[in-house]
Amino acid sequence: MMDFAAARIKMVDNQIRTTDVTSHSVLNAFLSVPREAFVPANLRPLAYIDEDMQIAEAANGQPARYIMEPSPLAKLLQLGAITKDDLVLEIGCGAGYTAALLSQIAGSVVAVECDESLAAKATATLADLGYDNVAVVTGDLEKGYAAEAPYDLIFINGAVEEIPQGLLDQLREGGRLVAVVGYGNAARARVYIRHGANASFTEFFNAALKPLPGFRKAAEFVF
Repeated sequence: MMDFAAARIKMVDNQIRTTDVTSHSVLNAFLSVPREAFVPANLRPLAYIDEDMQIAEAANGQPARYIMEPSPLAKLLQLGAITKDDLVLEIGCGAGYTAALLSQIAGSVVAVECDESLAAKATATLADLGYDNVAVVTGDLEKGYAAEAPYDLIFINGAVEEIPQGLLDQLREGGRLVAVVGYGNAARARVYIRHGANASFTEFFNAALKPLPGFRKAAEFVF
């Protein structure tokens, strides 16, 4: 029988601390949340390798879905500077692993998922594990979830081509949005801050993440 607790400690020490993640709340979340509970049963022995874990195959023109590898996920969560006072919107809940991490760092979490079967799995797993400050809702990822806005932080759990204005509008004044914009090795981690009707962003590091469904720029016509 695999010792998942030991594997979690090894993941934090070897994959996360070594990439300049120093936030105690982020490190503690990774130490406490059982990643193996969120991956398909056949992949559980591999739950703590330093790779993205596939949780759903590509279908209906949508990309396959993954749990993000631990190191970039930890770095992005640290960028969010999340506190226990924060209401967080997570975009692209998938199987619920990042929502579980956020539940340990933030005050409460609304997690949006477009795939109904993934949303149902996430809801069940989060409930089984007692993460009761997370609500999973289904809907188009790029639309966010305006019903519970404004949010202190919006966390986009995968790579996107652009950030819709409608998402930035769901931030409170001074609220933050953490995202990786672009695809492949040129993609950059950004933090947007809302100021009035506008938002400015700062870029931090390169991060090649798996893409989320939706978020494609409209085709630009060239005459």
